[in-house]
Amino acid sequence: MSLTVRPVKYADQPDYTRLGGEAFGTPGDGRPVPTREEWEAAGFREWGAFDDDGLAARLRVYGFTSWFHGARVPTAGVAGVAVEPERRGSGHLGRLFDAALEQAREHGEVISTLYPTAPGIYRGLGYEVVGSYDDVDVPLLNLNRVAAPEGVVTRRAGIADFDAMVAVHHRWAAAQNGPVSRAEKPFWTPPEKFFADYTGVTLAIDTTEGTAGEVIGFASWIRGEGYTPATALMEVDDLIALTPDAARALWRTLGSFSTVVGTARVSTSGLDPAWLVLPDLTSTVHSAHPYMLRILDVAGALGGVRSPLEGARVPFAVRGARDLDGAWTLTVSDGVTHLERDALTIEDAHHQRPVLSPNGLALLYAGAQSAANLRLAGHLTGAPTHDTALTALFPPRQLHVRDYF
Repeated sequence: MSLTVRPVKYADQPDYTRLGGEAFGTPGDGRPVPTREEWEAAGFREWGAFDDDGLAARLRVYGFTSWFHGARVPTAGVAGVAVEPERRGSGHLGRLFDAALEQAREHGEVISTLYPTAPGIYRGLGYEVVGSYDDVDVPLLNLNRVAAPEGVVTRRAGIADFDAMVAVHHRWAAAQNGPVSRAEKPFWTPPEKFFADYTGVTLAIDTTEGTAGEVIGFASWIRGEGYTPATALMEVDDLIALTPDAARALWRTLGSFSTVVGTARVSTSGLDPAWLVLPDLTSTVHSAHPYMLRILDVAGALGGVRSPLEGARVPFAVRGARDLDGAWTLTVSDGVTHLERDALTIEDAHHQRPVLSPNGLALLYAGAQSAANLRLAGHLTGAPTHDTALTALFPPRQLHVRDYF
């Protein structure tokens, strides 16, 4: 049976929507086909694999930027992956990803990310789990024991505060690995819509002399229904603080609901610094969504990263994906990494330098694992002479994801 992989057209939308319903479920009122205007305005790129019987597999790519190593990195976010059950295991998915990721490179996107339902499938395509987007339940009664903040008060935000909130998110995200910049669709939201989506947005305001009035944190929340603590639940999408007292102020404001709401369900990743100001870490993970990353362009992703290791020279190689295989030398000059491709076979490289699998490269870049741990997992082989330098260039770091697509 012949197979054609191509961008999805609007005429394909009924089949594209149907296949999405089969994979992810159909609401009781059905899954409507978008209008042409809605589809064209969405800003994503859709791909399909078509055989003699029609659409056999599909996926969607969002182009955006995410923060890694203090810079906004062009990212291809893959979502909505589905294969007809009768075609699963046929290899359609590999061809679909090949085409979609080649287009992503043409758009200048140097990494790709996705939320998997089955991580093993995507590991074979070079993706690796580097973090998780979690919904965590926090008993509000515990928040009443958070120490009172010094030099910080809270107040309700309005549209006039939107730019200050964006600046807080920017400062916070630039210090992390992984956050979406929220500068492009579908993550950029007009201020009016942002505030309409929440019951309230609370600001943490600095009151210390010299910086009084500065916004240093915010929390966006949905109150939810009911007023019985045993059953009432509020949702917190953002709790971002630039100082420990800003975090304390926001937590205490949420805790003031404890007489009528029992639990706050907070969207977070890992051990967020804002949690470290709590008197204890009593919480329950309600749901976890693993986050996977793949490098699309070795030089594009690893080059241009700011580094204090001036003068460093680190040879390495990548083996296991035809689009990434090769030998490289990374140098640091003027405080920035630079990469050059070496004329060296992978076999020769294996005897002379560290060799990363595509999965190991993703883990190293994200700061999810040290070189020593990558060797323990089999994702780093070859000569170990530069392992310490690789870890120093891309040190282990908490990955934070705050947006789901």
